[in-house]
Amino acid sequence: MKKIGIISDTHGLLRPQITEILSGCEAILHGGDIDKQEILDELKRIAPTYAVRGNNDGEWAVDIPESLSFELYGIKFYMIHNRKNMPKVLPEADIIIYGHSHKYEEKNEGCQLFLNPGSCGPKRFILPVTMAVLEITDSGAYNVKRIEIRQELDENGLPKNIKKIIKSVMRDTNRGIPVKEIAEMNGISEKLAEQICRLYLTHPGVDADGIMTKMGI
Repeated sequence: MKKIGIISDTHGLLRPQITEILSGCEAILHGGDIDKQEILDELKRIAPTYAVRGNNDGEWAVDIPESLSFELYGIKFYMIHNRKNMPKVLPEADIIIYGHSHKYEEKNEGCQLFLNPGSCGPKRFILPVTMAVLEITDSGAYNVKRIEIRQELDENGLPKNIKKIIKSVMRDTNRGIPVKEIAEMNGISEKLAEQICRLYLTHPGVDADGIMTKMGI
């Protein structure tokens, strides 16, 4: 079985939970509003990535196409960021991928599947954080799995993957990213991000385990 990770509207945020899911996929499809080259670079390190340009992707994305047609594992895809911009006569495709609305949508129209994986970037209003994984059997049959990202908490009310988050916060701190943005990028509260940053900066040489010890966890 082959797996294709389908995401959209990351808006500069690639959550650890998302990269963990994508690491088990043979390919990644991004429906636009990537926001910065670093996100695309990280995705390409995980698996071959196919992406289209969104309305919020600036000059850095000038070489990324607005629409894309391709075939993977016997399935024909067509991708565009905003469904409203689709041509009146669609290219031949089994699955049409789009984004923009931040709302998960999956519907069959004729012989085509229209799929919006929603947004897995910064949380917007009350909309859930979602993505999709397409599973393809050896016979060519496929199944779409909707995945909603929820932060799992331990008995202390901290994310269960706190060590991985601390390491990510340390890297982001070294890159000079503001605390508020670090919090959004890692899906944690600004208060927790500030605590980790402060411990990291005031204890030179400390590692993730050391920060956890100082936090009493």
